[in-house]
Parts: sequence; C-alpha cells; structure tokens
Amino acid sequence: MNPSDAAHPPHGTGSQSGPSGHGKACARRERIRLVLACSTAGLLLTGCFAAGHTAAGDRGGHPLVRGQAPSAPANSKPAQAPPGFPETRTPAPTHVDNALTRLLEPIRAQSGTQVSVAVLEPRTGRRMVYGSQTHITASVAKVNILAALLLRAQREGRSLTPWETSTAASMIQSSDNDSAGALWQRIGGGPGLSAANKVLGLTSTQAGPGTHWGLTRTTAADQLALLKTVFAGRSPLGEASRHLIQTFMGRIDADQDWGISAEGSRWQLKNGWLQRSQSQRWTINSMGRVEAHGSTFYVVILSHGSPSMAHGISTVERAARTAVHALRSTTPPVSPILH
Repeated sequence: MNPSDAAHPPHGTGSQSGPSGHGKACARRERIRLVLACSTAGLLLTGCFAAGHTAAGDRGGHPLVRGQAPSAPANSKPAQAPPGFPETRTPAPTHVDNALTRLLEPIRAQSGTQVSVAVLEPRTGRRMVYGSQTHITASVAKVNILAALLLRAQREGRSLTPWETSTAASMIQSSDNDSAGALWQRIGGGPGLSAANKVLGLTSTQAGPGTHWGLTRTTAADQLALLKTVFAGRSPLGEASRHLIQTFMGRIDADQDWGISAEGSRWQLKNGWLQRSQSQRWTINSMGRVEAHGSTFYVVILSHGSPSMAHGISTVERAARTAVHALRSTTPPVSPILH
C-alpha cells in the first residue's frame, strides 16, 4: 500500500462565511444529508486527514465557520493494510463507573462504533481518558511526523529548511500525502518516529510498517500527550517549533470542519478518515485544541467500526461534546484512566 492509500486529502474550496445559531444548525444538517446522499450514490472515499476552517483572512484560532461536507477526489482508492495487519488491538476491558463512562457507553452501544476519548483542561488539570485500545491513526500521524522533524532539526541546532517548511505546510494544511511520505523518509521512517516518540513521551504508539505512515497505531492517551507537547509550555519542542505546528493546524484547507470543532468556538485541529478494505468499516479520528465554555480543552477522539463516513463523523462529534461536558461536571483535580 502506498501512503496515498492510507490517507488521501481533499482539496480546499476556499473560505466561506458561515451561519450562526439556528442557521448554523440547518447548514450542519444539510452537510450531513449531502454526505449521506454521496454514500447512497456509492461514492468510495478513502482516508483523509483534514481540519475545520475559519473565516476569511487569518484563520488560526478564529471562531468556527461551518463548511461543506467531506469529499474525496474521483481517483480515491480504499486503504489496504498489509497481510496479517489486524484492524485493532483491544486489551481486556475493565469497568469504572463514573461520569465519562456513563455518558460514553451509550454512544458506543447505540452506534456500534469503538470509541476512545481523551480530554484535558490545562487551566485546572482536569483530565479523563476513556478506552485504552489502539487505533489506526490515518493522517493523524502527520502531526507526529512534523513533531519528529522539528525535534531532529532542534537536535541539529538548525531551523527547518525552506523545502522542509513548505513540505510540512502542505502535509498539515492540505493533508498532502506525498509531502507526508517525503517527510516520513526524512525523519527515518518508523524507527525515526519511534525514537522521537520516546522524547515526546508517547509510550503506546507503534509506527506504521515500511512506508505506511498512515497505518501507525496509537491510543487516545498518547495523542493527548502529543497535543500537550504541541500546545503546552513545558515541552521538548521549542517555542518556535510549537508555534509552527499550531499555525499549520489553524490554517488548514477550508473544506473540512467536522470533529472536535463541534464543541468549540475557536479551535486548531486535525482529522483523519480511512475506510478499511476488508471490513469496509470506517476509521474516523479528530484531535486538537478547542475553546469552549470560557476555557480551553485538548480533545482527542479516535474511532473505528463505523458503517459510513457520515455515521463516524456524527459519532465523533457527539463523543467530543460528551467528553467536554463530562469533564466540566467533575471537581478538579481528576485524572482517571477509564476502559
């Protein structure tokens, strides 16, 4: 499988002025109907890593403006994992009866989708993690690839070259897979990513085999740790490195805005989607930073097993809203690990 099989990006369609209040809700329902119509027509979408967009001009961290439904180019192909590469690895579950479990279990039961969630409020230190199983990253891995590249540059005592900077911008902002493949090679492939993750504090992320960066496996807790290195002050990434990633995550192509943005008025995020070739089920992921309810939250939603892309998006957005609500209902400090 080529990297493009793992996560093929859509093309941006430019900024749009979005509705607010009831108008936004109507636009959102129209978007979901459009996705469902496309699914009914038999369009085959492949994995992408896209993100929401904001109003025209400086889009980093501005109020959310809803855009059009996810789409994919006509030559998209379904992802194919190498022989013997399992869909997921799930440890033996344990039950912890608390607010997050009570709220998220119905989502999993009703949707039939396996969901893992991690949410952190940096201001209070409140933190919750639900689900410890590993998930395919799809293009979520691109944030990790860029972090590894920046760590390498820091170690060599230099800034990114103009080529590295432009390639990284294309990889994050446009979710370009050729750019991801080039930088995957630049960091030394899987071994390079694994070495960087030791520094970044990611302990449960397994780099994809060979050139298959999109088949990297991770947990919600690990992606939360990655977000902390990107957005928090205490990080192995220098200030300039963090600022670069944050800027790219805030200036992605303006054609995909679903995911954790459902629970935020301002946000910086990356999404990923991937249809598995054997099961025909969907991996849908969303992660990033959102501002909501007068505070800031780092949110990670990883999922697999959705029967359609639209179904997966709906599940992820519901999980994002639920996770923030559950966290806000707790008394700090709290940091349970839930299964």
